[in-house]
Amino acid sequence: MSDSQAGELGGSAAIAARSRSIALGATACLTLLATAEIALHAFGIARYGFFRDELYYMACGEHLAWGYIDQPPLIAFAAWFARHVLGSSLVSIRLLPVLAGAGVVFFTGILARELGGGRFAQLLAATAILFAPAYLAFDSFLSMNAFEPLIWLICAWIVIRIAKGDSPRLWLAFGAVAGVGLENKHTMLVFGFALIAGILLSGHSRLLHSKWLWIGGAIALALFLPNLIWEARHGWPQIAVVRNAQQFKNVPISPLQFLGDQVIFMGAVACLLWLAGLWWCFFSRDGRAFRFLGWSYLIVLTIFVSFHGKSYYLLPIYPFVLAAGGVAFEKITELRDRRSLRTVYTALLILTGLITVPFGVPLLPVQTYLRYSHALPYAMFAKTERDAIGVQLPQLYADMFGWENMADTVAEVYRSLPPAERANCAILAGNYGEAGAIDYYGPALGLPKALSGHNSYYDWGPRGYLGECVIIFGERSGEFIQLFGDVQQAATIHSRYAMPNERSVPVYLCRKPRAPLSALWPQFKMII
Repeated sequence: MSDSQAGELGGSAAIAARSRSIALGATACLTLLATAEIALHAFGIARYGFFRDELYYMACGEHLAWGYIDQPPLIAFAAWFARHVLGSSLVSIRLLPVLAGAGVVFFTGILARELGGGRFAQLLAATAILFAPAYLAFDSFLSMNAFEPLIWLICAWIVIRIAKGDSPRLWLAFGAVAGVGLENKHTMLVFGFALIAGILLSGHSRLLHSKWLWIGGAIALALFLPNLIWEARHGWPQIAVVRNAQQFKNVPISPLQFLGDQVIFMGAVACLLWLAGLWWCFFSRDGRAFRFLGWSYLIVLTIFVSFHGKSYYLLPIYPFVLAAGGVAFEKITELRDRRSLRTVYTALLILTGLITVPFGVPLLPVQTYLRYSHALPYAMFAKTERDAIGVQLPQLYADMFGWENMADTVAEVYRSLPPAERANCAILAGNYGEAGAIDYYGPALGLPKALSGHNSYYDWGPRGYLGECVIIFGERSGEFIQLFGDVQQAATIHSRYAMPNERSVPVYLCRKPRAPLSALWPQFKMII
């Protein structure tokens, strides 16, 4: 080997070693940012109480099935797993979403690396996700929304690897992850459609010319099939839920309001980054190979706006455009005289992010939070449900109050009954949050499982109760008590910080039903 050849090999080895060192350093920094996500939630994870939906998901976890009226089965399994493996405390129930959030922070940086970004691009993109108010909010409690961004992100990473020349067998992994995503939330279908359409529109149809894509699709369908069969056998209730929510529950918003909510959800400073990401995908020479990411964003946006989806439905796709934005900003500021922009922009991103953290993580005592939010009414702008209008706290926090007191008050009424009547007395709650509160706190208070006509609780039926004695409280209780001949108000549930309709809730003791409870059951049905 000549000296020149040896020198070239030595130089190549040195370059490779330096690249590995930079990658390891960036990975270490991304790990620290993911750890920061966990630390932020650790300070607020048990500050308030359970969120309404968490109580419902835990109840669903006691009735494991391949589907539920308003969601696929994965969230119920997650709740079951958390309670049986980790415990039933607030920390135990919320550990999985916090870890999912940390995963999104980490893999957003990794996605930026796959797009060609260096250390700065990776850390900038990950930091933007770390401090996005809506991401912090969704990672602070157990819900499908906590896992959805991670699933979309992994799918995007797989497609990028294929686009960069990796084996098309990776479509098998894509199918497996997408199948799990479909068991988490049906909006995975929207993302899958947008991604395939984006690949076609960007002129990368060669990525789809593979038998492995079809096999991967078959894997996704196989994983989704049990829930699909359940939906078909139950009359496609998810469609009714969406339709009723649009008619009776969701706040109608214009396309301009939808876009405005994105700025609130992601942070005003980060808005510049995801716009830069879109620009990079469509107009940059380096971004041309990944233009399907930009198209995917626009297609998902168009679908949710056109079909009047909630504005937060778009959130899972932001890691893509933020990763691209990190690359774009890194390229723009490569020149030495622009390097100061990196420091200024990153500082602004972190500063504004820290200011808005209390709106995503319940770090502050209630009164402190109220003073803070009055000084900076950030969380009060974006409202997605009609019940959230006029709340003292934002819906995210208001729905964490009142549940234990609700169960305590109902228990007092229940224990006041003679033992013989108590043994056959049902507890009927108006909605799944109220019923879930009884199911979670009730066993320690000697209460039976609750009844409700709301969503999947309706499927679980009247549990054999005849209706001679029923404690009724909560949503629609004024309507329900008309079905009984003997009605007495036995107590009132008070909760200062709960949602408006649950701050002062009458508790009725009802006897002499107009018909057996099984015959009256359809009148309690509420699918929304």
